Amino acid sequence: MVLFEYITLFLTILFLIIYYTWRRNKNVVIPNWPIIGMLPSILYNQSRIHDFATLLVKHHGGTFHFKGPWFTNIANFILTGDPMNVQYITSKNFSNYGKGIDFHEIFENLGFGIFNLDSNEWKQERALLHSLLKTKSFEISLHQNIQQKLENWLLPFLDHHATKGEQVLDLQDILERFTFDISCTFLFGFDSVCLPYNFNEVSDIAYVKAISVLEDTMLYRHYIPKCIWKLQKWLQIGQEKKNKIAQQNFEQFLSKCVATCKGDEEKRRLRSNEDVDESRSCLLKELIMKRGLGKDEMVGNEKHIRDTAANLLSAGSATISSGLSWFFWLVSTHPMVEAKIIEEIKDNYLAQELNSITNLRMEDIVDKLVYLHGAICEALRLYPPVPFEHKCAVKSDILPSGNHVRANTKLIYSLYAMGRMEEIWGEDCLEFKPERWISDRGQIIHVPSYKFIVFNAGPRSCLGKDISIIQMKMIAAAMLWKFNIKVVEGQSITPRVSIVLRMNDGFKVKVSKRSI
Repeated sequence: MVLFEYITLFLTILFLIIYYTWRRNKNVVIPNWPIIGMLPSILYNQSRIHDFATLLVKHHGGTFHFKGPWFTNIANFILTGDPMNVQYITSKNFSNYGKGIDFHEIFENLGFGIFNLDSNEWKQERALLHSLLKTKSFEISLHQNIQQKLENWLLPFLDHHATKGEQVLDLQDILERFTFDISCTFLFGFDSVCLPYNFNEVSDIAYVKAISVLEDTMLYRHYIPKCIWKLQKWLQIGQEKKNKIAQQNFEQFLSKCVATCKGDEEKRRLRSNEDVDESRSCLLKELIMKRGLGKDEMVGNEKHIRDTAANLLSAGSATISSGLSWFFWLVSTHPMVEAKIIEEIKDNYLAQELNSITNLRMEDIVDKLVYLHGAICEALRLYPPVPFEHKCAVKSDILPSGNHVRANTKLIYSLYAMGRMEEIWGEDCLEFKPERWISDRGQIIHVPSYKFIVFNAGPRSCLGKDISIIQMKMIAAAMLWKFNIKVVEGQSITPRVSIVLRMNDGFKVKVSKRSI
């Protein structure tokens, strides 16, 4: 009888706590429950996590304090879309905001490459990469590789399918394969041939598909308590099981690529149809030479070399294909924008040689295709390939917004939300308007990096910004000039719940030859 009374008393108190919490939070966007905090709302909205983060940031005036379950790795963090906060975190007080103690576990798939490094190790790695990526010879080599791949693979492939009539293609998958091939060419010195020519069905390639699974896991570990995903990893169930399989596939591929750069003839053939061209530059080999590693040192540093390759391959492939996929979707659903891009290409280049689209000089691509540049920036603003960045405070601090930050507190600034802030872009911030990037004189308007944060800001700004824009402009100009890209009706175009903003269900299109 006494036990029954205690149980009744406990249930009554629990009911009153839940009722009181519900009454207090019924008009808020994200309730803060006892013990479990705000986690239920995150889990409920995980399928639209980026839009939900945007809602939270807007509702709370640009900065939001998240309170997670007690005694977990997501107990508290600060989510912001305030450009003044972002400038402060990335530039003005850069030294106080590093990776934090959980960062390496969350992003363990990237090992100890530049993305996961901090302090002096990061400075040394960045200086080394900068010395290679910013050379004129590298830019010329990359330009030639893109040009050759366009002429010999992507354009013939699209032309082949355009002649077939009403065939449906997954353009996102095609662009992922194409950019992966380009990245392998300049990083390892060979074409991985993920996008074969003249075929009717695309076969799955495990190491390409593995990248998106690894990206999903990185975001998953941000909002799932560490104890849960660690248990999944130990039991090998759920997302962690998928992650292990993907990691094994990707590491096998990277090991073979490193063996290729080391000149191991027995291991250098990834597939029987692989095309290895010794005349091509190999960025990974250049990095090895810059570090001055001998054969014995190579063995001890092989994991670091693989980690470096994984970071550069992800940055050079996944982000570019993501940006291009959203760009083509936006342009294809805005006919006036598409018409202006075509007219700009025609007016500037093709009055004499109508078939020379892939032979444009880098200088011309940068200086003359202004409207195309604006359209690409606008696509990146609305759909940044990396939708958020993660930092951690070293010491307690106060942000420009007035929010107090305790030591070891995580800070997440949402690039996706910032592209949708009226305070930054005006009341028409949700509209796709390339014109917002172009001045009355017809020049590109410079927007500070802490507002247009897609390439990050401050000392950790993206080393590959310029070559990424050039690559996107070359591919976009060539494809739009040659082909009409029609979006298949009825498909759902939504962002994937991942660290890279891919389309969740692919991007189905029909391609036909353009008549100019």
